[in-house]
Amino acid sequence: MALTTLDPRTALVVIDLQNGIVGMPTQPHTGSEVVARTVELADAFRARNLPVVLVRVSFAADGSDAVPGRTDQQRGARAFSEGWDLVVDELAGHPGDIHVTKHNWGAFHGTDLDVQLRRRGVTQIVLTGIATSIGVESTARAAYEHGYHVTLATDAMADASPEAHRNSLEWIFPRLGESGTTAEVLELLAKTHAV
Repeated sequence: MALTTLDPRTALVVIDLQNGIVGMPTQPHTGSEVVARTVELADAFRARNLPVVLVRVSFAADGSDAVPGRTDQQRGARAFSEGWDLVVDELAGHPGDIHVTKHNWGAFHGTDLDVQLRRRGVTQIVLTGIATSIGVESTARAAYEHGYHVTLATDAMADASPEAHRNSLEWIFPRLGESGTTAEVLELLAKTHAV
């Protein structure tokens, strides 16, 4: 389905493009490609005075704020390098951006993301980030449930699993919103939002 519109108050929401995540092996796009496309979108949103939200995931060094619960997949203790949870330099350093730190997969639960968006009159979000089937999909689901129009920039996201990425794009995202490439989002933004 083609992108139809971008609301007057649309925000770019960037999921987990941080030092310790963008270097992981991802498909079908590398972390560097996802960052580069997200930078294009962020620059275009900022030029139009539209909100850019940089979401990062972080945990206490002792793991005390990690999500509890039993899972089939072992989570075990992880050692994080210094600065792993900092937003990548290519996206950082813009004082007008909104910063959200999450401790879960999705960016809404346990954060002030919804308040930040509603205070700015945002009715639609464009999502990018890593990983497609985890942080991006969880945030897209919650955004839909919160009543936002959801747009997914499909070539500005990637996953460790090509099957999981494809499942999100083909089965989940069409039920939550509209999808398009970075170029398609930029083209629609240029048509609907003057600089």
